[in-house]
Amino acid sequence: MGFTTVSRAIMVAALLASGVARAAELKVLSGNGARAAVAELSARFERETGDKVAVDFAVNPTVQKRVEEGEAFDVAVLNPPTLDALIQQGKVVKETRAVIGRIGLGVAMATNAPAVDVSTVEGFKRVLLNAKAVAYPGDGASGKYFASLVDRMGLADQLKGKLRPMPGEYNVEVVAKGDIDVVVVVASRIYGVPGARLVGLIPPELQTWIGFATGVSANAREPELARKLTRYFTAPTAEPLLRQMGIEPFVE
Repeated sequence: MGFTTVSRAIMVAALLASGVARAAELKVLSGNGARAAVAELSARFERETGDKVAVDFAVNPTVQKRVEEGEAFDVAVLNPPTLDALIQQGKVVKETRAVIGRIGLGVAMATNAPAVDVSTVEGFKRVLLNAKAVAYPGDGASGKYFASLVDRMGLADQLKGKLRPMPGEYNVEVVAKGDIDVVVVVASRIYGVPGARLVGLIPPELQTWIGFATGVSANAREPELARKLTRYFTAPTAEPLLRQMGIEPFVE
């Protein structure tokens, strides 16, 4: 009887141990532009595989710096030029590089703000000029492009004192809270922020496209599982969610 009890205890312990061993955890470093999509796809991956995915978001230059300084990670989701720079440095495996999609810049306001039209250059200018304050990411590709766009449209003097460069992790949120009435940012960043709504993409004549690509760390702790996650991000099954957030597939 005692032997049977001990044997069963050992078997249960072994099963529990094997279950723990099977549940791996991946660390993803991602730019802010694809925040909503990466968060949702990672959550779906967790539910389907039983493995854990911890995602850390920051602006692309910050992610690049952290990787270059030796921070451990398994998967990166970044703008293609940033990811390619890490590939050239041997930080990301070239063969794992895959494009997720692209999206343009959009305008967001509070959900209860009056409807406005930003589909034309004049309409977009009018929204910016009528705003009390205009937020945009102070760092990263979308913010730098918008700053140059202000000069290109000849609005630098009129908007002086209105522009509010914000952290990449906290810019759409200021509109949702009502602290600032307009934010211009990569449009996919707007999705999933309560209290904020996408007014529309900026006019085609002024638009730029921000791409998202993914790759596996050269020092990934779980390289095969990491590759599985990158394939999940870029699989046809991910496309409906990506399109729902305004991200469209494309071929470089």
